[in-house]
Order: sequence, then C-alpha cells, then structure tokens
Amino acid sequence: MTDVKTLWFEAALLATGWADGVRLTMRDGAIAEIMIDTLPMPGEERHGVALPGIGNLHSHAFQRGMAGMAEQRGPANDSFWTWRDIMYRFANHVGPDELEAIAALAYLEMVETGFVQVGEFHYVHHDRDGAPFADPAEMGTRLAAAAAQTGIGLTLLPVLYMTSGFGGKLPSAMQRRFVNDIDGYARLVDASRRALVALPDAVVGVAPHSLRAVTAEALGAAVEIAGDAPVHIHIAEQTGEVEDCLAHSGQRPVAWLLDHAPVDARWCLVHATHVDAAELAGIVRTGAVAGLCPITEANLGDGIFPAVDFLKAGGSFGVGSDSNVLIDLAQELRSLEYSQRLAMRSRNLLTRGDTPSTGRTLFDAAGRGGAHALAMPGFGLTQGARADFMTLDMAHPTLAGRKGDALLDAFIFATGQAMIDGVWRGGRQWVSGGRHVARDVIVPRYRAALAALADRGICA
Repeated sequence: MTDVKTLWFEAALLATGWADGVRLTMRDGAIAEIMIDTLPMPGEERHGVALPGIGNLHSHAFQRGMAGMAEQRGPANDSFWTWRDIMYRFANHVGPDELEAIAALAYLEMVETGFVQVGEFHYVHHDRDGAPFADPAEMGTRLAAAAAQTGIGLTLLPVLYMTSGFGGKLPSAMQRRFVNDIDGYARLVDASRRALVALPDAVVGVAPHSLRAVTAEALGAAVEIAGDAPVHIHIAEQTGEVEDCLAHSGQRPVAWLLDHAPVDARWCLVHATHVDAAELAGIVRTGAVAGLCPITEANLGDGIFPAVDFLKAGGSFGVGSDSNVLIDLAQELRSLEYSQRLAMRSRNLLTRGDTPSTGRTLFDAAGRGGAHALAMPGFGLTQGARADFMTLDMAHPTLAGRKGDALLDAFIFATGQAMIDGVWRGGRQWVSGGRHVARDVIVPRYRAALAALADRGICA
C-alpha cells in the first residue's frame, strides 16, 4: 500500500538553494515531488523552515551513560588517558540490556537535535568477563534495536581491537571485552550484517580501532573484509599517540596510514587532530572524510584540528558526538568554528568565498561529509531522496526577521536545538514539538539501567 503525505513549508533549504512556499510530497519514505512559490492549501499540514537532516559520523553510544562522570580532578594531571581508565571501568559493567537502554536515549537525543543517521563505532563486543556471546553480534543487535525504536539510521562500525599499543603489546584486562583476532572479527562483521538485514537502510562497515590497537597485517585484513563499505579509524587524536607512532615506525600516524593503507573515499579519519601540512594535503588527495568531534575533543583536551587550512585545500569533513557527553548538532558546528577563532584570534573563519555565511558553510560541509562517511543515500532535499529533514519553528524569537542563510547562522550560533520543532526520517515524523515520540518510554528504561549500574557501584 502506497503511503503518500504532503507538507507545506514557509521556506526550505533545497539541494538547489533556498526556496519559499515549498510543498513537499512524500511517497513511501522518499521525496516524490517538490513545488516552490506555492500557497498552503486548506487543511494542509504547515511548518516553518525545513532543513535536511545531518549524519552523526562518530558515536560510542554506551558512553552516554557516563556523561558528567569524569569531571572531577584526580590526584595526577587529568588527560585523555585518565579519562580512558574511567571509561573502561564503565564499559566493563554495561550488559546487553543496559547497552540497549543507554543507546536508545543517546539516539533519541541525536534525532531531537537534527541527526538522522549515526556512525556507531562499536567496540564492546563480549560479555562482562570477556567471554564471547553465543551470537558474536549480540551487542550490535541491541544497538540495532535502539536505532529501530528511535528511528535513526544506523551505520554500524564493528571495531577491530587486538593490541594495547604500538609493536603488538598485549591487551590489558580492562580491554578484554573489545578484543578479537582476525577470524573472530570476520565472524563478528558477518553476524552484524545478518543482524541488520531487517533494519531499513542500515549499513555495516569496518573500524580498525587505531594504529595502536591493530597490527599492519590486521589493518589490511580488515579493509578486505569491508569490501566497498565504509572504513573508519581513530587517528592522531593525542600527541602521545603521535610520539609513540614516531618512536615505533619513524612516521607520524596519518603519514604512516597514507603510505601503508589503501586510503580512499571510503575512509573516515576520526579526529586527525595532530597533523602537519603534508598529512593534511594527503588526506585531501585521498578524498577521505575527516571525522571531527569538537565537543568531545574539547572535553578530553585533545587539541584543535586545523580546519581552516583543511577547508581551503578542499577537504571534506563531518561531525560526530563521539563520547556523547553532550549531544547537540548545532553546538558541534559552533564549537568547530569557535575552536578556530580561539586558535587564530579572528572571526568567521570557516567560510567559502561564494558563501559568506559561516552557518551555511558549516551546515553544508558537515551534511555532505557525514552522508559520504556513513554511506547514506545522499544529502539534501531533492526529488527521489530519502525524506530526512528537520523543521525550525519560525515563532522562535531569534528567527524574527531572518531569511535564507541568516536562519542557519541563528540556528547554529544563537540558539540551536530549542529552535527545532520537528524531525522526519524516511518520511516518518519522530520529533514533534521538539520532543521525540518515544521519549516517555525510553527515558524510564534509561533510568532503570543507570540504577542497575549504580547498584554495582559504577555510577557514583
């Protein structure tokens, strides 16, 4: 049975640019027709401003459960590495039921803020004692259930984790839930593909965790397992990682990767924070997407990616919520621009010559880069595209008198999520009045899961 629905918008950012009086007809989850310069018909469902939804290219969903837990200073200097110890302790207590409940809240919050697909960089594979589940994709299946409940598109990226450092160092006891050999990893990816068959538009890629967590041979094997699917990898997030890679191989991480792996447009280099000019140019040449996570990178004290130079060179980037300490699409984009302003002591840096609006440049670039990195069917509101979009409430005071790109500038820099009143994915409305339709079910389950973890002494 064909499902047809028509909506009317005061304005919309189409693939061809801004248009007023837009009538959008959806059929079976796709955009069947777009008409512009129209007036609303009697009884027609009306909305303010329509914007295409964005892909969140990097998430560790379970970490939503520890948001705010690592903000107390310890006896030593706090760093990414001390934060990682806290994260490991939390990860080792999260069971399948808790993972599904936590991921559902994370995905709900992503949809409420305008994300319509998530790249789930998934590495908690085994049971709490490190023993494999009977189904290697048990935890991935729970992530798929959370995605189905919240409506977000899922690009599942099972992680290959083998070593605890460069040179093949044995993994620690705290990493026991993450580790597979290549044969086990191949079974995991195959099981993940089977588990996601029933999830509409789902994608399964591969994710060698980092150069410190896989050998060169294993990296090559993981890329073969991927086939044409996305390949995501953490790279050059920390200066300590760069120093260790130099000591081990004589090369910086991105330089080594570009010289020893078939990096191309399938790849997403997550963070790539600490790169020199030659590495930056190399990323651009390959067509790989830089996966930037500005809120998490600031929270962890990672450093600042040279986004201005990368954009000028023609580089492609998207944004992700990574640790999910705070999930907010507009703030990810705002934080990216503000990091450049702080580093360079200037303003409106991430713009293109033909687009003076910083908000428009950020939005378009993150939309295209995220869609590419997640193997989404595309980005933008155009006939034939999947009907993935958000709506801004034109009654919001900050939007008074704004049109065109000024709407995006206001959304990203002045208010953010509070402007969003609706989100659709695949033609179905999942957010209405700024609130996810399943919030009343998902939040109590999340609270129960965190209470169970607190009973084990992990959330104090």
